[in-house]
Formats: sequence, structure tokens, C-alpha cells
Amino acid sequence: MKATVFVATAIAGLGATSDALADGDPTRGAQHYRACVACHALEPELHLSGPSLGNVFERKAGTAEGFVRYSDGLKTADFIWNAAALDGWLKDPAAMIPGTYMVFQGIANPQARADLIAFLEIAGKPGGGGKAAADGLIPAAWLRAGAPEPIRDVPPQARVTAIRHCGDSYFIRTDDGQETPYWEKNIRLKIDSVETGPPKGVAVILGAGMAGDRVSVIFSSLTDLISLVQEKC
Repeated sequence: MKATVFVATAIAGLGATSDALADGDPTRGAQHYRACVACHALEPELHLSGPSLGNVFERKAGTAEGFVRYSDGLKTADFIWNAAALDGWLKDPAAMIPGTYMVFQGIANPQARADLIAFLEIAGKPGGGGKAAADGLIPAAWLRAGAPEPIRDVPPQARVTAIRHCGDSYFIRTDDGQETPYWEKNIRLKIDSVETGPPKGVAVILGAGMAGDRVSVIFSSLTDLISLVQEKC
């Protein structure tokens, strides 16, 4: 059955919650939005594990610019994110769009959904995220949510010039001339191809907690990763 049928069903059943929707409180909704911050930013086109919710209100489903990880159901859905559609989605995403990739069980309480929708009617419109922060509904940091700060100029000891893999180890050479060995299971090789990543042709090593023996190496593209990592003892 097509996604639009499920959406129509969800919207058709909205009558029971229409009063709650009309009484949604954006201040309370901002508190419910706290659960969304782990996966969604409010800065437009800044995508995390989920698409940006900047400009989401009245946007056609499955069309956030630059986001490519939509399920087939959302790619082919023919509706906009208005109050009715959001209510059905927030109640039970998997029932509304079977096969959705969104890991979210839904909000059973209709008043809580109405409050969250009232918040998104403000924050999810053009310039709305900044307005929500300026009005004190949310901290300004929630606009970028869990997005890392862009990697700009880095010191020589964090700029990777070569990586060789030997046995169960990575040997990472940095621009200060040092080569440091790491157990292979303590190294994460990551790609950040958007504006938060390093410049093209540059890899950056960042600490990843523990006792300093775990690090992430960030590349701007798969091409850079392939060119910098060698199997060599």
C-alpha cells in the first residue's frame, strides 16, 4: 500500500486530537523537542543522522535539500509537513510510513504532540530556529544540535600526512614529523564530506576519549582516505 494511503488514514483519524492541536503550547513543545536534538538540527541543510528540521513546516515530505537517506516510503510520499501530517507521524512513524528508517517509537499523548507541533510551527519555518532561540524557547546550541564545529586550521600535530597499517596496528604520521602507533581497534576512520569536515586533501586526527589511546581520523572524502592509508610494514 502506498505511503499516501497511510498518511490519509492518519489525517482522517485526526478528529480525536484536533482540540489538543488547537491548544498546543510552544513553550511546553520546546521541552519535548529536547528528544529530537540527538538526531536533528534546526539549521537549514545541516543534516545529522536525520534531516534538518529547519524549514520543515509545510515542506514536502522526503525533500530536504542534500539529505539522501530517506526510506522509499518517504521518497514517494505525496504530502507536506503540516499540523495534521506531523500529528500522525509523531504518534507512530512506522504505522504512517512502513519501512521508515526513523528510530522513534512515537508519542502517545495527544497534548504532548500538539505542544511539539506548536513549537515546530515556529522553529520549522524560515528563520524560525533563530526566532525560537532568541525568544528563549531553546538554547542557541540546539540549532546545530550534535553537529561538530567545522574543522578549520589545525596545528601540525593534528594534521595527518600518512597512515600505514601493519599487523594489528595503524602508524599515523602527522605534520610535526611524529609517527605514533595505535592498536587498530582504537582507531576510527571517518569521512565528513560537508562543511564541518576538513579541507580537501587534508586529514585531521582528533582525540576520542579514554586515556588518549583512542582517536578518530577525519577525511573530507573517500578519495582522500584511500590515498592516505597504505598497507605497509
